[in-house]
Amino acid sequence: MDFNFDSLQSYAQSCLRLAEAALSDFDSPKAVAEATESLNLYPNLSALKAPWSVRSLEDYEGLNELGRQAVLAGRIFWEHPVAGEATRLGVGRKFLLTPSFLVTQAAARGLVEAKEYNDLLPINLGFRHLMQPLLEISLLADCFGVSPVEAIRNQRMLIINASDDGEKPSGLNQAIAKAFSKIMPLENILFMTQASFYGLNRQKGGSWYFDQNSPKRLHNHGQMVMQKTMENQIYHLDDVGNSVFLDRASFFSLLDEYEDLVSYNIEDLDFLTSALDLAALGLAVRLGRSGYGMVMEIILNNPQRPIKGGMCAHDSVLNLDVVVESFRLRDISPLDIKFLNKNFNHYPRPAKVLGSLREKGLFMPVKVIDDRLYFQPVQGDLNFLTRTAFFTRRASATINSLKAPVDIPAALAAMKAQDSQKGFRELSELLGLL
Repeated sequence: MDFNFDSLQSYAQSCLRLAEAALSDFDSPKAVAEATESLNLYPNLSALKAPWSVRSLEDYEGLNELGRQAVLAGRIFWEHPVAGEATRLGVGRKFLLTPSFLVTQAAARGLVEAKEYNDLLPINLGFRHLMQPLLEISLLADCFGVSPVEAIRNQRMLIINASDDGEKPSGLNQAIAKAFSKIMPLENILFMTQASFYGLNRQKGGSWYFDQNSPKRLHNHGQMVMQKTMENQIYHLDDVGNSVFLDRASFFSLLDEYEDLVSYNIEDLDFLTSALDLAALGLAVRLGRSGYGMVMEIILNNPQRPIKGGMCAHDSVLNLDVVVESFRLRDISPLDIKFLNKNFNHYPRPAKVLGSLREKGLFMPVKVIDDRLYFQPVQGDLNFLTRTAFFTRRASATINSLKAPVDIPAALAAMKAQDSQKGFRELSELLGLL
């Protein structure tokens, strides 16, 4: 059914209409919970085969140069979704995780010796994540005779956060703007506050409704990307901390200036020492110029500890290579998933991609939490709406992400390596983080 993306209110009303239309046979969230697997099931599951056209990054020449030119000219739009909670870690928001907290958690589980990491810089994961590409851009500019100061000022980033206190800009956004405005214009530090929604409930014989006695929850990162297409959702802060909103037309016009929007995953630990992937950026720029609207990096599953993530496969019904989210795969074993989406998504020609989203919308999976229904659309499903390319690397490593307590030692090791990088401490001091 059609969704109305004019506002958060129209989106919420669309969710209600969808529940009434698609879930009319279920008289309660509990009944939906019992049918979740079948409701979310990928319709062409039996038609999924090995992917046909996964590119190898190394098969292309000149990508590093193309990526370098785009970065230093300020033609890459950097998106940082940092709204989610570390639900599998069970320790609260990932952005706010500090080295000392992670050391305490890991030491209590016998995973590390606390003394090994007692000299880590006291900077949380979120600020480390936001700083890393800017540090690497500065170093890149210096190597090629470009002013690092000007190269950084040319960049624009969008931080997608969750609301701390209802309608007002979060204190965290204020802290981000205060720090990064020391090296970038305030209008280049954009924010969006991802909305959360009450759970849907239904009494037997009645209609579905948003239950204000339920907790508000995010509708996953698919709603996040849909929200970007709504009116007056993107803003920057002025020099006294007030929000200055961009209407949709202005935001889309701004996006038209960029050859690629790259959406970074805060969980990825390799990012903390190698955020600036020039070859992948160059590939996205090149493919965007030939008509692609999305580029997804695919990575080999870890055969020693396989996980059930977004699966890259060929859908013989659609005659397309696609990525299908894990919760739509029913009983497919992680051992049978060779290629996973790394969650580093590129959107060449981003305004056009978002325009397609406004026209077509995304599949709306259901999830029942604490006996209330929440829709959970996923950002990766944009690959069904636009011409999408998938690439991997010949020396492809497995996913290195902070998802569970067992991953904390790797996170601490990545932070230690980040601290030792040329210029990292100096940048931290310049931003007022030390």
